[in-house]
Amino acid sequence: MTENTKIDFIYLSEEDMIKAGVTDMAQCVDTMEEMFGLLHHGDYRMAGPNNDSHGAMISFPDESPFPTMPKPTADRRLMAMPAYLGGNFQTSGVKWYGSNIANRERGLPRSILLMILNDIETGAPLAFMSANLLSAYRTGAIPGVGARHLARKDAKVIGLLGPGVMGKTTVASFMAVRPNVDTIKIKGRGQKNLDAFVEWVKENYPQLKNVHVVDSVEEVVRGSDLVSYCNSGEVGDPSKYPMVKHEWVKPGAFLAMPASCMLDDGMSSDNVRKVMDSIGLYKAWYEEVPKPAHHTIPLVGMRFMDMIDDKLMSESDLEDLGAIVAGDTPARQNDEEIIIMSVGGMPVEDVAWATVVYRNAIEKGIGVSLNLWDTPVLR
Repeated sequence: MTENTKIDFIYLSEEDMIKAGVTDMAQCVDTMEEMFGLLHHGDYRMAGPNNDSHGAMISFPDESPFPTMPKPTADRRLMAMPAYLGGNFQTSGVKWYGSNIANRERGLPRSILLMILNDIETGAPLAFMSANLLSAYRTGAIPGVGARHLARKDAKVIGLLGPGVMGKTTVASFMAVRPNVDTIKIKGRGQKNLDAFVEWVKENYPQLKNVHVVDSVEEVVRGSDLVSYCNSGEVGDPSKYPMVKHEWVKPGAFLAMPASCMLDDGMSSDNVRKVMDSIGLYKAWYEEVPKPAHHTIPLVGMRFMDMIDDKLMSESDLEDLGAIVAGDTPARQNDEEIIIMSVGGMPVEDVAWATVVYRNAIEKGIGVSLNLWDTPVLR
C-alpha cells in the first residue's frame, strides 16, 4: 500500500472569506449557539492547564536595554489564541493576533488577524485565513445569541455606545434575532464615525426607521430594550469606564457588554441577572492577571470576579450562557427582569466560525490551493 503523504491546504484572502460567507451574521449566530452547547457539555479545549484560557500573549517591559524592543503602548498585543472544538466541528486552530492602536495612523485596522485551521488527527493545516472579518463577526454574534434567549421578544429599541466595527456587528446580530426592532440610539466620539455608522444603518437596515444620535451614555440606556457598549478607551481606572446606573435601565432590558463598563451598586445587586459568556474563561483570566482584575480587563464579568473575591457576591449569582442555550438554566422568565451579559470572546468561537466558512469555501471552490509538501524530507 502506497502512503499518501501529500498535504495541501487553502489560502483564503479577505475577499475569499466574504465570498465564503464570513459576513453572514444569521448563520454566524446559529454557529455560535451550537458552539455554546458544546462549551456547556465540555466538548472543547482552549489553552492553559484549566483549558479555558483566552490565549498566550507576549508582553513587553516599560523599560528595556534593547532600543529596538517594542514598548507596551496602547493596545499593543502579539497573541496566540488556540482551541479545539468537538461536536460537528471536529477541528482545531489558532488565531494569531497582532494589534497596535498606532496602526490607525497608517490607515490600517488596529488589529491584524490571521487564522490557521487544522485537522485534529494529523495536525495538518486545512486553511490559512484572513481573520479580521472572522473575528469581528464571531464577536458581534455573541450578543445576538444572548438576545435570542434573554431579550424580550417585543424588543423595539437598541441603545449603542461606540459606532465602530464591534458596534456594527453587534447591531447586525441583534437584528438577526430581533428583526422587529425599529429604533436605534447611538453615541460616539467622532462625527466622521457617527456619520458612517448612520449611513451603514440606512443602507443595511431600512427597518430601523428611527435613528437618533445622542449625547450621553444615560440617553443610550434610557428606554432601550437592547443595550451594548462597544466603545474603546484606556484601561486601568474603572472610575473612567462608561457607567450603567440601575435607575437608567428600563424594566425588561437586556444589556450585552463586550467592552469596558462600570456598574453602580444597583446593577451589581441581586435584582439584576448576571450572565457570563463562559464562567470558565473569567476564572482563567482571574488566575492570570493582577488584582483587582477589573483594572486590567475592563469587562463587567471581571468586576463580578473581583466582587466574588471580596465576598460581595457569590459565584452562584453568575449564570453561564452555555447552560442557558442548553436549557439547563432558564432563559428570560418574565418581561420585567433586567439581564446583563459580559462578553469576553474565546478562541473556540474563532474555530467554530472558521470551520463553517472553510467548509463553505471547499464546497464552492473558493480560495487558493497551496502545497505544504508532496513527501516530507523529515519523518
